[in-house]
Amino acid sequence: MVTLGIEAFLDADRGRVSPTVGLVTNPSGVTADLESTIDLLNGSDAVDLEALFGPTHGIRGNEHSQDEITEHIDEKTGLPVYDLTSQGTGRNGGPNGTTVEQIANLDRLIYDIQEVGTRFSTFARVLGRVLAEAAKADTPVTVLDRPNPIAPFGSAGTLAGQPGGAALPIVHGMTVGELGRYFANEMALDADLSIVEMERWSRDRWFDDLELTWVPPSPNMPSLDTALVYPGTCLFEATTLSEGRGTTNPFELIGAPWVDATAFAAMLNDIDPPGVKFRPAYFTPMFSKHERSDVEGVQVHVLDRETFDPIRVGVTMVLTAFYEYAECGWVRTNGGYPIDELTGGSELRTATADVRNGANLRMTIDHVVEGWEREAAQFLEENAEYLLYD
Repeated sequence: MVTLGIEAFLDADRGRVSPTVGLVTNPSGVTADLESTIDLLNGSDAVDLEALFGPTHGIRGNEHSQDEITEHIDEKTGLPVYDLTSQGTGRNGGPNGTTVEQIANLDRLIYDIQEVGTRFSTFARVLGRVLAEAAKADTPVTVLDRPNPIAPFGSAGTLAGQPGGAALPIVHGMTVGELGRYFANEMALDADLSIVEMERWSRDRWFDDLELTWVPPSPNMPSLDTALVYPGTCLFEATTLSEGRGTTNPFELIGAPWVDATAFAAMLNDIDPPGVKFRPAYFTPMFSKHERSDVEGVQVHVLDRETFDPIRVGVTMVLTAFYEYAECGWVRTNGGYPIDELTGGSELRTATADVRNGANLRMTIDHVVEGWEREAAQFLEENAEYLLYD
């Protein structure tokens, strides 16, 4: 059985000094026995836990992503909870509302959040910000490592920058500890970073091979099935179709009120990307896009992980939706098109215009996917110095 970073940390002999620490975590910070990292550190003689830092959805997972998590006292522990997600910077330039002083007053920051293996995840961005602000505060950071749940996919998809310029492919293939090492170097941070490594984990293992229980790191990541499709279906966040937020199957359900579920599923199944089947689906999002509207679309069912390619499936679904439905469009903001930020370029947006103007759908899918594959093909090999596991 895999030994997680939190378990190795608690087992280690760290001497008699109990440093004051802050903990960046959420509900996914648990041991294999589902004991909370918050509770374990709060009750440990090895550290003096003085503060908690809440990423998206908060330390207890009960905040909506669009809510500002204001500074407050955690009722269970009596510890102050600081915000890592509100818009803008804190009064002293901390990561989105957390001040450098809050970090500088600590001997160490500890980070324990389950990553989902995809660049789009907010937790990868949180880790980068934490490392940057801890470096400014001259506060060491310890990352308690956890499995990459979709590691067998390797790396795939377009390369795009993270805060500070550390580029990642859509599917990055790294554990959270490896990401920390990569960010610290690529962002040129003078960070005092240590990783508590896992034991008996390897890159060829899916999360459900590990005898571990999936604890959702986000309300929109309820299962490993979600994590498998998320690298591709997250692209729909930048479209006028629902990506399933507000349902029990976010990122597995894709649709809109103007979609014909049976026809859309038939088109996708006719294209037949490997390892997947599309089922006609009917749903009503309780919030987010098309809130409380009757929606038709598809549910993505992964039948064979070994042949399933989430990037190809996502590109196939997006291009097919734009090809078939004139109502399908891109979300626009004052800054332009969010899809260009998600993918690191305008290739997919341009390709949707091409298929609407008569370009061959299947050939366009292949062109986009093959171009993105070339971008990510050597990512893990070129960054082997940051990897901790085979």
